[in-house]
Amino acid sequence: MKRRDVVILGSTGSIGTQALDLVRANPDRFRVVGLTAGGSNPELFEAQVAEFAPARRGLGEEASVEAAGMGADVVLNGITGAVGLRPTMAALEAGTTLALANKESLIMGGEVVTRAAGPDQIVPVDSEHSALAQCLRAGTEREVRKLVLTASGGPFRGRTRDELAQVTPAEALDHPTWAMGPVITINSATLVNKGLEVIEAHLLFGVPFDRIEVVVHPTSVVHSMVEFVDGSTLAQASPPTMHIPIALGMAWPDRVPDAAPAVDWTTAQTWQFFPLDDEAFPAVSLARTAGERGRTAPAVYNAANEVCVQAFRDGRLGFVDIVDVVAAVVTAHDVGSDSQPLQVDDVLAADAWARAEAERRVAETSSDRPRTHPGSDQP
Repeated sequence: MKRRDVVILGSTGSIGTQALDLVRANPDRFRVVGLTAGGSNPELFEAQVAEFAPARRGLGEEASVEAAGMGADVVLNGITGAVGLRPTMAALEAGTTLALANKESLIMGGEVVTRAAGPDQIVPVDSEHSALAQCLRAGTEREVRKLVLTASGGPFRGRTRDELAQVTPAEALDHPTWAMGPVITINSATLVNKGLEVIEAHLLFGVPFDRIEVVVHPTSVVHSMVEFVDGSTLAQASPPTMHIPIALGMAWPDRVPDAAPAVDWTTAQTWQFFPLDDEAFPAVSLARTAGERGRTAPAVYNAANEVCVQAFRDGRLGFVDIVDVVAAVVTAHDVGSDSQPLQVDDVLAADAWARAEAERRVAETSSDRPRTHPGSDQP
């Protein structure tokens, strides 16, 4: 089996550090030729560079764009947020397999990204979409009835909207199942992350929004499911770990032996599933609306949310206000005419507009809200 040259973007983050775990464990399968990071942990980055000696390395967006376009076998985009779009495009334009954990770049880029991608060039690294990709191997496109994304429900499953009003950043950062970065952890608490994943599933697999469902599965053992037209449902199950989807992303379509421990079938197992409470957690419904509007609406959903999450962490916005402000920004946005193909500049312009509009609405919403102590978002 050919050893694959791998570029890891966001190497000091959760995805990046776990990817390097897999490289260490499988030196005969992977070689790191590029490492980039945002700069929040320079000491760790320097240690990674010293250990793996990549040909390309650097801090910041431009370094990521250059490394993504260097022509490696695989680029793992583990960057968080909209800043991942340009590196995603660089990897696709270079003809490299893109192992995509940066869902935001696909969601905001939409048709721009899918138009640039060749067949099977994008391999999903989100655990849910990796699960769907695995399950979809079992049937043809015509045999698929629906995709079923599972959601842990976050730390506030079962709470009403009124009960969510007093949630603090520290509480939102205390996820019951997954250890992730602060933005994605809060997105999981609001279920914005699941809304983003609905849009991502549509773009990756071409399934209409009305055939993509979300169910709450608190233990996160079943990562997602595919229902087929004959009534069969296939589920992908494993303990909550990102090592399996990361390994598949870097080795696709092959599997990496012992990437992570399997479910222990010698112990009793109980898997529960619950319907999503759209009233308390309207983010998924809002994402469907944005996705169905298409063009730049998903980019606006994502950008406005990033602003609102930071405002929440700063104590300038309440927990339930996050999705309320995002909804107002999405509603106010004009997606324009679809007579011309969408371009990267259109996406970036919509992203900038959404951020400014979200900041304006945050200021209006928070004018009468007392500011919490700085750093209160720390778990």
